[in-house]
Amino acid sequence: MPQKVRIALDAMGGDVGASVVIPGAAISLIRHPDTEFLLFGDRAVIDAQLAKYPSLKAVSSVTHTDVAVSMHDKPSQALRRGRKTSSMWLAIDAVKKGEADVAVSAGNTGALVAMARFCLRMLPGIDRPALAAIYPTIRGDSVVLDLGATIGGDARHLVALAVMGSAMASVVLNLERPSVGLLNIGVEEMKGHEEIREAAELLREMSLPQLNYTGFVEGDGIGRGDADVIVTEGFSGNIALKTAEGTFRQFSAVLRDSISRHWLARIGYLLSFQAFRALREKLDPRRANGSVLLGLNGIVVKSHGGTDADGFAYAVDVGYEMARYDLLNKINQMLNREGGGLVPSPPTPESVS
Repeated sequence: MPQKVRIALDAMGGDVGASVVIPGAAISLIRHPDTEFLLFGDRAVIDAQLAKYPSLKAVSSVTHTDVAVSMHDKPSQALRRGRKTSSMWLAIDAVKKGEADVAVSAGNTGALVAMARFCLRMLPGIDRPALAAIYPTIRGDSVVLDLGATIGGDARHLVALAVMGSAMASVVLNLERPSVGLLNIGVEEMKGHEEIREAAELLREMSLPQLNYTGFVEGDGIGRGDADVIVTEGFSGNIALKTAEGTFRQFSAVLRDSISRHWLARIGYLLSFQAFRALREKLDPRRANGSVLLGLNGIVVKSHGGTDADGFAYAVDVGYEMARYDLLNKINQMLNREGGGLVPSPPTPESVS
């Protein structure tokens, strides 16, 4: 029987905390019964939720803390006030101590990045973490990073992102040699900032055996699935992610409004219900919830703070898969094989909220 996957949850993180975290964990447990949970937060609040889910309660332990990181705290404030006592820190620290295989939080992004970096430290050769997520496309799923862990980055940072993103793609997409593209304003070699062009040159020259660099990808190429891994720095990556989420909500609102305007449109919707449902399921942002903080000496997953229980369950699923299929070891192997020291020490980055 395979060893159970132990998942530490920041039960107080997110817009509403345990009322989403606990039901989400219960949903994920149904899909992955070989899971155990370590829950950190206000015991009274957690126990009240656990009482509704006996199966989850049976495989969970609760560690009480009165301290929770606010969604509005600055990273420096969170480190000062919540270090070693907050539900977020305790979940991450459980990974450091080997008590959990992965930590999942829907809390403040900047605080999570700062705490994870401080507590777990970075992998050899990596100086900055990156948020990577699975992105639905026309031809399947892609891995996109960095989605906002830090702002900016030189060419060697982008190369490191390519290596880590490829390791994640090999795990979640089951690809031996994922294709990698650099997000840019055009596909021509002379387009884009100097660091992007330099990164492209490095990737071509290095000819890494575990990834297939295919060139630049424009913004509309993300949704087309032009590459298995799309690499960009955190500022543009965060904008791309939130633009996609906003576009889906806009499309859904326009569609609902159009259908409600005329009875013929409602009949057409009923006749095409299966197709619309498939579209909704394919593009639902909740199904892409759960960004992995790559580059750390441990696995941490960031859930969207405003998601519901179904969305949080997908984030827990991502954490399960990263731990079950040994993402950390795979990244280490690729970094060792394809060259450590890819990233020079950069200026202290700012977190993207």
